[in-house]
Amino acid sequence: MSIQPKIKTLKTFNDPVYGFITVDNPLIFKLIEHPHFQRLRRITQLGLTNLVYGGANHSRFQHAIGAMNLMRSAINTLRSKGIEITEDEEIGAKAAILLHDIGHGPYSHALENTIVQGVNHESIGLQIMHNLNKEFNGALTVAIEIYTGKYHVQFLHQLVSSQLDTDRLDYLKRDSFFTGVSEGVIGSERIIKMLTVHDGNLAVEAKGVYSLEKFLIARRLMYWQVYLHKTVVSAEHLLMNILLRAKELMTLGHDLDASDSLKFLLQNKEAFNLNDSEVWLKHFLKLDDFDILYSIKQWIDADDKIIGEMCKRLINRQLLKVKQLNAPLTESEIKKWREKAAKLYQVSPEDARYFVFQNSISNSAYSSGDDSINILYKDGTARDISESASIFRFSSLEAIETKHFVYFPEGINVQ
Repeated sequence: MSIQPKIKTLKTFNDPVYGFITVDNPLIFKLIEHPHFQRLRRITQLGLTNLVYGGANHSRFQHAIGAMNLMRSAINTLRSKGIEITEDEEIGAKAAILLHDIGHGPYSHALENTIVQGVNHESIGLQIMHNLNKEFNGALTVAIEIYTGKYHVQFLHQLVSSQLDTDRLDYLKRDSFFTGVSEGVIGSERIIKMLTVHDGNLAVEAKGVYSLEKFLIARRLMYWQVYLHKTVVSAEHLLMNILLRAKELMTLGHDLDASDSLKFLLQNKEAFNLNDSEVWLKHFLKLDDFDILYSIKQWIDADDKIIGEMCKRLINRQLLKVKQLNAPLTESEIKKWREKAAKLYQVSPEDARYFVFQNSISNSAYSSGDDSINILYKDGTARDISESASIFRFSSLEAIETKHFVYFPEGINVQ
């Protein structure tokens, strides 16, 4: 009887959600130790959500480690069912999910809509992966192919990015844990144990359908109760307006206290250009939550009273009021609201747009189509979950639900 060589553990994380997570592959260990990945320790997973749920201070670093742990479990499950996954594919899949959020900046969605326009975090992340691949002499080639869906084993990509990927399985459970919102609790272990492959695509054994039903319902509830919570959205829009105002002032020649990298992005009039990414990425990768929070604290005392008022509100959690609407306000209606805000703050009606604005938020729990979740039955047939799960007969989880909101300071009288 041959004795299997003992695998050396290079790193062990004590995760509050899963317990001990071990890292035994040198490449994965080097990626985790890399400064680009360590930066994710300084970027919160849920941004300003802690203004509503005080415990939501976990980082994107924690989430990425957790998603990698679920990828390990998923690969072990599939192998136990006779599905061949090579060692290189395992390492590639783990590296892909580990780096799936590497392109996020501080308060990422606010950043993408303001000072890093024209490119999303996925594109930035892919560029960072290519740079790391050069640094590691091509060791991430399989990981990049899996991440982009170009690798010939499609179910590995689906474990990284799909409607049932290890990313979602981790963030729902993790965000539920740290926010205390029990509606988001899912049986990720049960779902992973039910994973299989059918015609080269990821599928779920039929006996796991009820766990999937709960997963879809939990995702819908978490979006409205946490990610799209009206107060969280109010805070994020306030942050976006602060960054837009800072960019406007910087381009007009005003001197605002900020880190060199944040100043670079604020002063640049052009969109984020990945074709000239070396300088962009150098500054982008220096940014974290501390850059933004430091600047906002400094800008409270700025000469410009508009940015000063917005920063004071965000730091002291004196957020704008939120009112849900049956339909968006007309241009004339929003103009009247802004005129009232202009009088309150002694600013022009145009500048009052920073204090009075509206938006519409849409969300759906599931979308059938190319990226569907397939249920595999014992007779070898597979069907979309929308044709298999009972919840689709009693609720429209595929329907897109839209809510309309208007945001305004408490000092104006509105009907």
